[in-house]
Amino acid sequence: MANVSPTRGDITSHPDASEMRARYDRVLGGRDVALVDGPVFLLGLYCAVSPWVVHYTTSQPALVPHNLIVGIAIGLLALGFTRAPERMYGLSWAMCALGVWMIISPWVVGRNPDAGVVWNNIVIGALALILGLVCAGTAAKSVPKR
Repeated sequence: MANVSPTRGDITSHPDASEMRARYDRVLGGRDVALVDGPVFLLGLYCAVSPWVVHYTTSQPALVPHNLIVGIAIGLLALGFTRAPERMYGLSWAMCALGVWMIISPWVVGRNPDAGVVWNNIVIGALALILGLVCAGTAAKSVPKR
């Protein structure tokens, strides 16, 4: 009968451990991408549906397509961060710019926005700015020094 004891050996003795470690480092590019990509995608998703969640489709019709497009852009950035982090983390500053734009957009795009619309876009913009700075910091930390 096979030994099915709950204690297992250390994986470092596995013959493919060094190859698995090298592949893991190659896929992640030396960055902790999973930490930021999920929240960025969820933020983009919320931004896209926020006009219907906060119910300002009739009071601020210009902000509806605006938030939808910006939310899709944030979601696409998150997918890019996940798919090709070594190439996409350079666009983290674009995420910061989208965050700043979301903060000021109720007054630029909308007309006499109420407090709910303003706070919704300020929170989305602040989170996008913070997550963009985290992405930029992660990208700067992983750039090899010459």
